[in-house]
Amino acid sequence: MSLLPRTDSTRDRIVEAATAEFARHGIAGARVDRIAKAAKTSKERVYAYFRSKDELYRFVAAQQLDAVAEATQLDPADLPGYAGRVHDYFVAHPDNRRIMRWGELEFVGTGAAARDIARRKIAKIRCAQQGGLLDPSWDPVDILVFVSQLASAWADQPVLPSTEGSTRDQFLAARRAAIVAAVDRLFPAAGGANG
Repeated sequence: MSLLPRTDSTRDRIVEAATAEFARHGIAGARVDRIAKAAKTSKERVYAYFRSKDELYRFVAAQQLDAVAEATQLDPADLPGYAGRVHDYFVAHPDNRRIMRWGELEFVGTGAAARDIARRKIAKIRCAQQGGLLDPSWDPVDILVFVSQLASAWADQPVLPSTEGSTRDQFLAARRAAIVAAVDRLFPAAGGANG
């Protein structure tokens, strides 16, 4: 049984260092010299792979978007389950959420990857509506935005004073349950208890 050697290419190290840098400092605050140092390479080498910091951010953001889409898998017939998976993913991967938020705040107009993923999800929702699985009176765009916002609502919120006695796990489990219940009330599957 042979194992393939783990590739530790300069490009991979740059992407890993850039992911941490963008999550920590945002796009404007990120520094290519810090990325190069963390990647154990030179600034010139970073620019050999990525022409600009913006291009590097776009690459990292697209990777992060693909990761969340792959991990959460939208199932229009089970939007509450999808919302729970999105919540779980962002709680487990806070850097991903921060990278996305920085992009929303600083990098307007570069969301081609996000738009492509959203288009595919909207098409799935529309198809589920046409198949009688979801209420067709909702605009599929609204369904996607509302579910996504509910699912990520607690991902970057501080713990509130009323939760001081509970553990973080208890707090997050209660928030997850609230998210799933809210999505189930808003978008029950056709023929469900609320539909």
